[in-house]
Amino acid sequence: MSLAAHQFDGFLSQNRRVIRVTLTRVRGSSPRNEGTEMFVTRDCLWGTIGGGQLEYIAIDRAREMLRDGVLNLDLDVPLGPEIGQCCGGRVELSLARMRRADKRDAVARAQDQADQLPHIYVMGAGHVGRALADLFQHMPVRCILIDTREDELSQCRADVETRLSAIPEVDIINAPAGSAFVVLTHDHALDFLLTLAALEKGDATYVGMIGSATKRAKFRNWVRLHGDDHSTEQLICPIGASGSRDKRPSVIAALVAAEVIADLTSETAAHTQQWDKGAPILGNQSDRKSNRARLARD
Repeated sequence: MSLAAHQFDGFLSQNRRVIRVTLTRVRGSSPRNEGTEMFVTRDCLWGTIGGGQLEYIAIDRAREMLRDGVLNLDLDVPLGPEIGQCCGGRVELSLARMRRADKRDAVARAQDQADQLPHIYVMGAGHVGRALADLFQHMPVRCILIDTREDELSQCRADVETRLSAIPEVDIINAPAGSAFVVLTHDHALDFLLTLAALEKGDATYVGMIGSATKRAKFRNWVRLHGDDHSTEQLICPIGASGSRDKRPSVIAALVAAEVIADLTSETAAHTQQWDKGAPILGNQSDRKSNRARLARD
């Protein structure tokens, strides 16, 4: 069982009386999507349906149900001036007291969601790689931090998987379809080898290599020199090219993490992956990539 599912199982086991709140229908704008769940006890919560007045109302009603012994309740809530929220849409909620079987099913769903999380391979456990791991550990992804150097991996304190790999190309080849690859090793030649391996898979959602427009041009020439006509158009290099000139590892990691998550949760990726129903759709992937390509050229 994954850590997240195990913790959720503990939450349900420690609380005998739990109300499951589910967004069953969304019309117009809403802070979360249909299928999103939240679990309410007398004095604690698990999950969120988006915060604000909507969530406050749901929690209040759920605790009234616990107090009064009510088993089921449906709500139809306008997200406008009526409740002091400005989303403008309308949502329907189902509130239900959980039985033992319901709790088992909820844990099984949590495990299923954990199994389907997109994989992010951070190839290099240096300063930026470890900073990325620190961020990705809090996101709905499975982050794998890979390096050929044991001493660098040992410095990672994030709750992510770490792999000491003598041939990291093998980890890329065996990665599941739809994975993201962030290449930032200590060696430019290794960066090139790993980036080409990720591109040649042909099924990655994101392939990024740390560097500059000059490094990208050198990589293209290197690919041509080795007689491989594989397209490099999917490659993001430089990564995190938002216009910031701050080169501190933590800042670079924040910009790159935002870039990777945006691609993983784009509409394009959502149609090809089993992404959680409550995950946001963040803009158009092709538009963002063309913008980043323009920044790399400038």
